[in-house]
Amino acid sequence: MTTPQPGTAAAGGTAVDALLDPAFLEGVQQRPMLDVRGLRRRAEQSEVDLSYTRRLLQGRLDIVRRELQRRAEHDGRSLVDLLPEILSEKGRGPAHGLGRHQTVQPGDPVALEQWVNSLAPGVDLSDVGELPDDQLETAARSLAEGERGLSERRRGVQQVMDALAGELGRRYRDGEADVAQLLAAEGRH
Repeated sequence: MTTPQPGTAAAGGTAVDALLDPAFLEGVQQRPMLDVRGLRRRAEQSEVDLSYTRRLLQGRLDIVRRELQRRAEHDGRSLVDLLPEILSEKGRGPAHGLGRHQTVQPGDPVALEQWVNSLAPGVDLSDVGELPDDQLETAARSLAEGERGLSERRRGVQQVMDALAGELGRRYRDGEADVAQLLAAEGRH
């Protein structure tokens, strides 16, 4: 099964593809400071969109997996009773994020959610308790595959962000950047 890649509006699709293209960073050392900052903002927006989408996807995947586990163990509790446990991330390993401070919000949350929902076509996850096991298992596989793809793309975008932040840091460290000029220039834009 091939997981659809997010479209332009959903999780950055073609925008992420452009960021992950090695040509995106070519010549960054010669570009004006404002251009480099703009590239970093583009990468940051894509990273936020990917992170948000991944969180949506992980939430659905946790619910589907827990429902499958509940059935296998013949747990008499309802999925609603289990939601606090599911949402508390009990059993999930430590976060592997880079602890970045985000200054932007997801670009189009509705489109991002639609993309996540498209990963399991024909499976209404609004009532997983009523779905047959085979549909839940198919949904779990599709969601897991989507999560792996998003995670890989997100790591790539984070590497681009790190490269751009490194270039900006180098300019300040080497005296090539003047904070006063930068603030004045940003005030004009």
